[in-house]
Amino acid sequence: MRTGGLNRLLAAAAAVPVMLIAAGCSSGSDSGSGDDAAARKSGGASASTSPSAEPTVQAAAYAALPEACGVLSKKTLTALVPKAPAKGKEGASSDTAARASCSWSSLDNNGVKGSQFRWLNVSLVRFETDAASSGEQQAQEYYAKQIQDVAATAGAKNAKSQAVAGTGDQATTVRYDLKKSEGAFKQQTVVSRVENVVVTVDYNGAGLAGEKTPDAAALVKSAELAAKEAVAAVQAANGEGGGVGSSSPTPSKPSSKSPSASASASASPSASASASAAGAKKS
Repeated sequence: MRTGGLNRLLAAAAAVPVMLIAAGCSSGSDSGSGDDAAARKSGGASASTSPSAEPTVQAAAYAALPEACGVLSKKTLTALVPKAPAKGKEGASSDTAARASCSWSSLDNNGVKGSQFRWLNVSLVRFETDAASSGEQQAQEYYAKQIQDVAATAGAKNAKSQAVAGTGDQATTVRYDLKKSEGAFKQQTVVSRVENVVVTVDYNGAGLAGEKTPDAAALVKSAELAAKEAVAAVQAANGEGGGVGSSSPTPSKPSSKSPSASASASASPSASASASAAGAKKS
């Protein structure tokens, strides 16, 4: 009995190191798995926090605007506003590299036979690329809004619109009739876009004091001619093509400001008609 008990005791003692070794292996395996998991977690965190490349926005193509009162040739001004002063009236602007305008008023007084009134305005708005969108995209949006605003002018009658070819990247003419106490006005507005610049030409005419109303088709043709010249002047100011209205326009300094918020301050069709009527009254 003593021998059997001793054998059982020795067998139990021999089993203890085996259990400890197994436990040790198990512990080492768990520790290694933990290190691998930590490494994977650390690597994942590092990958997720690494800075990603920010999307780039296309830079604005045009950095300058020509002098607004110099975009039209003397020949064109003589044809459209024959009685206007040689020098147009420059519109107010805090940044002529982003926004500029010029207007001409003509009253051909024929005494008892009445008078022919003409009013012409050229507005230039340049958009600069910002973090949100490109200058060209902003110009496209402003171009579309200008057309909508013209068509929605208060009191406009018989409004019609048509695309214009060969004038920048996009161009549309909107024409309508406007009845005023001074007479019946024929309004033509040509909105053009070339790259990141929008050119708006407002041209209206009226026969006053008994003079006949001008032919709308002739006025449209004249307005579209002026728009083509103005667009060419913008291109020339930025080193493209040749300006029709100004042989050597002086580029303005580029501006980092986007005129999006203040672009509506430029001459609008309704303002054009009001200015026309005001000019007729004054005359």
